[in-house]
Amino acid sequence: MVKNDFDIDIKVKCLEERVTQAQLAEMVGTSAPYISRLINKKDGIVNKVFVEMLEKPGYDIQITYVKKRCLESSLIIL
Repeated sequence: MVKNDFDIDIKVKCLEERVTQAQLAEMVGTSAPYISRLINKKDGIVNKVFVEMLEKPGYDIQITYVKKRCLESSLIIL
């Protein structure tokens, strides 16, 4: 079982970053309607075979999102 609600997760992350789905589509090089279909279709992002490959041996799937660190903030100025 996939524990994430990808549709909600993506919408929340877009809101947090002040990015529209159209802008997100442009960022990843695809169309806004395609992004919308992926978000709204339950099997669109993580497909059934992937889920079953982990469920059959007894695992649930939970994906964690971690904000990337800005490269500039990790530089040490001497």
